[in-house]
Amino acid sequence: MKRSQKVTRIDELNDIFKANDTFYLFDYNKMTVAQSVDLRKTLRKYSSSLKVVKNRLALRALQAEFPADVKASFHHPTAVAYTAADPIILAKALKDFAVQNKVLVMKGGLVQGRYFPAERFDEVAKLSSRQALLGKIGYFMAYPLAQFLRVFQAPLTSTGSLLSQIKDKNKRQ
Repeated sequence: MKRSQKVTRIDELNDIFKANDTFYLFDYNKMTVAQSVDLRKTLRKYSSSLKVVKNRLALRALQAEFPADVKASFHHPTAVAYTAADPIILAKALKDFAVQNKVLVMKGGLVQGRYFPAERFDEVAKLSSRQALLGKIGYFMAYPLAQFLRVFQAPLTSTGSLLSQIKDKNKRQ
């Protein structure tokens, strides 16, 4: 590879690392081409991407603000799955692919700027997505208000039912 190509690749990786605060590193050594294509298609569905990187170029692209643990993960064949969207959805997609194909070996990654070692990847994949968590927060905020309104609505419902019964009784007489 020529020096100009290396500089271009380093700039591309630098842009990826700056634009995406979430990326996962994994060893793709035993992955076939068909599996790689399948993984890329799956990741595209979730607004994520996959890039196979040369370790030396990736290390040059990493800025000083990245943790040293991330830099230590760049050994052996390395691929980077990255997203600017929900990091949990990407983790779940990678986990599902790893379970189905048994070829991915996680090395670690950055989730919203924080380093996670490979051992904690399963914990990240088990978390609920951002959208699900926001839905739960909305539910928990609305639930007390709904209960409060039901308390005020109960007497009105009872009064309406009582008036209906009186009306029916008067019609019968």
